[in-house]
Amino acid sequence: MTQIVQPDSLLTLHYRISLDNGQALISTFESQPATMQLGHGDIAPTLERCLTGITVGERHTFLLEPENAFGVHREDLVEKVRLEDFPDGTEVEPMVIMEFTAPDGTRYPGLIREVLDTHAIIDFNHPLAGKSIRFEVEVIGVN
Repeated sequence: MTQIVQPDSLLTLHYRISLDNGQALISTFESQPATMQLGHGDIAPTLERCLTGITVGERHTFLLEPENAFGVHREDLVEKVRLEDFPDGTEVEPMVIMEFTAPDGTRYPGLIREVLDTHAIIDFNHPLAGKSIRFEVEVIGVN
């Protein structure tokens, strides 16, 4: 009996996410396969939709434009934060990801893009926002 990935399947698979220029960002092909439950937020909904309908044993590669991957880069998610608003003793350095707390207590990661005399430029976009990606998968098993 052929097993086909359903929207709520528990999968064992190998996958690779790379930039459209071929630079691999993460891959399980050289190590242990991954296990993930679809429909539970283990992976991005767009990637889940790519997996749905694949038959066990098949290998597919999907090229996803930014709006179908991790979103477009939004300038409204780039903010200036005063250096004096950082906790005492915090080293504020470019290209470091820090966790920030919103007024409602929600925590968000932000990438420090630039440090100026009095402010730091923080990017709250997903690190892959604005980038096209390749999503390569080989489904090993479906439960």
